[in-house]
This record gives sequence, C-alpha cells and structure tokens, in this order.
Amino acid sequence: MLLKDKKALIFGVVNDRSIAYGIAKQFKEHGARLAFSYAADPIERRLAPICEELGGEFMYKCDVTSDDEIAAGSDLVREKWGDVDILVHSIAYANREDLKGRFIDTSREGYKVALDVSSFSLVALCRAFEPLLKPGSSVLTMSYYGAGKVVANYNAMGVAKAALEACVRYLSVDLGEKGVRINAISAGPVKTMAASGISGFKTILGRIEEKSPLHRNITIDDVGKCALYLASDLSSGTTGDVIFVDSGYNIMGV
Repeated sequence: MLLKDKKALIFGVVNDRSIAYGIAKQFKEHGARLAFSYAADPIERRLAPICEELGGEFMYKCDVTSDDEIAAGSDLVREKWGDVDILVHSIAYANREDLKGRFIDTSREGYKVALDVSSFSLVALCRAFEPLLKPGSSVLTMSYYGAGKVVANYNAMGVAKAALEACVRYLSVDLGEKGVRINAISAGPVKTMAASGISGFKTILGRIEEKSPLHRNITIDDVGKCALYLASDLSSGTTGDVIFVDSGYNIMGV
C-alpha cells in the first residue's frame, strides 16, 4: 500500500460526490489514516457519516477565512497526531453572482471573497501546519483549466485559481527547504456542489466529451488516483507543478 500509516488531513469534503471524497477514498484504500475539516455546521451533518465510512480518526470545524480557527485546528491536529504527512486543500468559493455574466462586473467584495477562500487559504494553512509537516510530506490543492484560459462564467474563480497556482509555485520554494512538496491538480469539470453554481456548466461537460482526446468526462476516482501519486513517494521529485486530469482537454487547440 502506497500510503500505509501516513496521516492525511483533508479539507473540502462536502458529500460523497466531492473531489475531496474521491481523494480520501483512494488514500484509505492505500492505508492512510484520515482526518477531516469542515467549514460550517450544516456540512458537519453530511461529513460525519463519510468520516465513519472511511474510518476517519477525527473531524473538526475550521473556517479558513479565520486565522484564529486555522491556528486552533493546527493545535488540535498536533495534539491528536503530533505531525502530518499529507495535507489536501480542496476549498473554493465565489459568490454566485460573480459566476455569471461579465467579469468586469465583479464587485470588490466578491473579488476579495473569491481570492481569500479559494487562494489565500492555501497559504494560511501551509503557514499554520508547516511545523507539523515532516520531510517527505506532500501538500495538494485543486485547480481548474480556467486558471490559465478564459472559461465562460468562471470569472472571479478563474482569477482566484490563477492566484492559487502561483501560490503553489512560491510555496514550493518555502516548503522545499524542509523537504516538503506541494502540487496542484487541475481537474476537469465534475458534477460537484461547487460546480453547480457555475452558469452553463452542463455545456462545459458536453464540450469535454466532444473535444477531449479521451472523449469522456473525468470522475472523482480519476482525480483521486492522481492525488494518490502526488501524496506518495512515487512523486518524490515533483513539486511546484500543476498536473491536468481532464481527459487531455487542456492540450487541444481551437
């Protein structure tokens, strides 16, 4: 098993259709010990049975826009585990009104929310958990094609994902000083709760089936398998990178 007894802390499981769930499932199948964080009380009710299903050792609430809650979570994980081998950041949010129409109409507050939750939260979590990450540990985050190309209605989230990918590159230098790797997976569109807020999402799914080399949409298991590689020692020489899991769609021209 690739992750036997590795301690994996996962942010972003909302239900069993979440990309983070697909990742956690693969980790569990390869021997990892799991713990979960959730953002708000309503999510706790959905996460609790998933935590039980996957043998999670504990779960705790953490609003990633609060440095105090992030610090408290880090203290809790230190108390429970002492250290962490894998940290998965699968968190993104933008106001619904900023995921349709023209990007130019994005509000200042909406822009701040998208960047804070979807991008800066990775920096904040890495800073708080850096003392718990051992040499050889791996940090993963989730990006999307819209970080580098214009995708209709992705708008503020596209800018946030572009910032996220830049954060991965800069954090790879800081974390690399102690032998910790960090990478992003640019996953193709998946029918998740987050994706449902993007106007015209069904059209995007149809285009992937039509135009991608594999002529199919990806699944959360596809993403989970890539995450397994990045979390394991198989990717010991890979950091600061963005790996596409999108049936090859990103390579296609007009």
